[in-house]
Amino acid sequence: MPAVTIRNLSDETHRALKVRAAGHGRSTEAEMRDILEAAVRPADRVRIGSALSALSRSAGLTNADFEVLEQGGDKMPAEPLSFE
Repeated sequence: MPAVTIRNLSDETHRALKVRAAGHGRSTEAEMRDILEAAVRPADRVRIGSALSALSRSAGLTNADFEVLEQGGDKMPAEPLSFE
C-alpha cells in the first residue's frame, strides 16, 4: 500500500489533528486517512450503478423488460471483422 509523507505541517495543525483523533478514539494517522478518504470520496458522489438503476425505474422498466431482451438475441458469437 502506498505511503504518503506530509512535509511542513504546522505545529498547530498537527496538534489539532491529534486532538481530533483522540476525540474519535483513533490514532493521528488513522484520523488523517479518514480525512483524506472523505475529501476524495465524498458520500454524496454519484454512483453509476445506482444512477442507472434510478433511471430505469423512472422510465418504468422492470426485470421482465430485460428478460425479453435476453431471449430475443442471437446466441451465436459474433464473427470477427476481416480486413482482407
